[in-house]
Amino acid sequence: LDSNAMSSSSRPRYGLGGSTKAAEARRRPGRGQARGLNDEEVEEVREAFNLFDVDGSGTIDVKELKAVFRALGFQMKKSDIRHMLEDLSPDMVSVVSFDNFVEMVAPKIQSRDTREEIMKVFALFDDDQTGAISFRNLKRIANELGEDLKDEEIQEMIDEADKDGDGLINEDEFYRIMKKRGEGPLDELSSDDDDV
Repeated sequence: LDSNAMSSSSRPRYGLGGSTKAAEARRRPGRGQARGLNDEEVEEVREAFNLFDVDGSGTIDVKELKAVFRALGFQMKKSDIRHMLEDLSPDMVSVVSFDNFVEMVAPKIQSRDTREEIMKVFALFDDDQTGAISFRNLKRIANELGEDLKDEEIQEMIDEADKDGDGLINEDEFYRIMKKRGEGPLDELSSDDDDV
């Protein structure tokens, strides 16, 4: 046995990890793309993962997950990581494979990118840079887009998004309403709250 074989075999392999032939057979190329990540994002995840996969086994210890997430720019609580691990496998896991890590981190990366894009749009609406979209901001945008909206319609839009009742749409409220609108154009039709 060489020293690499001993070091990788000395780490317990349960559930999600392992560098056995069976585990390798489960790995599929392009899995990151199946989770909605582009090649650049998969490479970013791979680089962070490889920093902690020091023995080249294709797995990292679960104790290192918080640091790997941090390397990707995410501040994670241990309890959140524990829940992610439970979602992947109800069995106790000591190591995580790259593919399983991609499954864990993909929603975070997608959310990060989506939020950045939505906040760029928010900044266009918030032209007076108050950190909120006011009635005046929304009316200006409607006029610039050639929309002939009545004041009541604009106020209804604000009321729908304004969850804290301050008469303005803050970043979190804007993000929530934009994500809701982006989930699927037919989502609202499946609601039982028909006015008709």
